[in-house]
Amino acid sequence: MLKALVIDDEPSTLFMFNLFLEAYGYEVITAENAAAGIEKFKKERPSIVFTDIKMPGMDGLDTLKMLKSIDPEVQVIVMTGHGDQDLMRQAMEFKATAFLNKPIDRAALEKVLEEAAGNLPKKE
Repeated sequence: MLKALVIDDEPSTLFMFNLFLEAYGYEVITAENAAAGIEKFKKERPSIVFTDIKMPGMDGLDTLKMLKSIDPEVQVIVMTGHGDQDLMRQAMEFKATAFLNKPIDRAALEKVLEEAAGNLPKKE
């Protein structure tokens, strides 16, 4: 079973992702801030991470950079409720797999999950 980590400071977003991702067969791990998310990432080693861009403390771009420094193969999907094109460009420069706007559309979520799963290293 694939593991997915969701990092977001909004409990309602964490709850929604938990429901959606479990329905797609993922083991879901959640964190309410970047620091907790990075610790859970180090311990659990999920293949896919969703992170909000705007969070108190460490933001999503710094979280993305930190996750990629720990594991360059991790698939990181960056989310925002602000639709900022500059943030999207920066996230892609730091090798984000995809960028999602909130509220999350189920079809968009399915598309990025498919893309992320397709980018995972093949196990021999």
